[in-house]
Amino acid sequence: MVNIERISRLIKERSELELNDPVVSKYWDAMTECLSINELETINYLLTCTEEELYWLSEVFDDISYRLQSHKFIECIEILDKRYPNADLSVDVKSARELLNNNIDNEYYTDLIEE
Repeated sequence: MVNIERISRLIKERSELELNDPVVSKYWDAMTECLSINELETINYLLTCTEEELYWLSEVFDDISYRLQSHKFIECIEILDKRYPNADLSVDVKSARELLNNNIDNEYYTDLIEE
């Protein structure tokens, strides 16, 4: 289950840090971990987020996408991009698609090599 209270706290604390603060990566790791546990719950949670929450969470969309390897997650980002055009999530959609496609290609070639 997505721990909404923890995510909210992480977003608040992350928003108070400077971009170059070395601690930022720890917040990214924690947010990624929380949002990579359950695909459906993550999607449902993201669909309820405000534009500001998505702004901060979008910092880890690549990492979440890499972990989930999910077309549904990408579709969720596309929905959010249309809902909040100022959030400019199109870069996140493109990156998530590339990560997913690269992983599929790598699995295909690995399977060929192993045969």
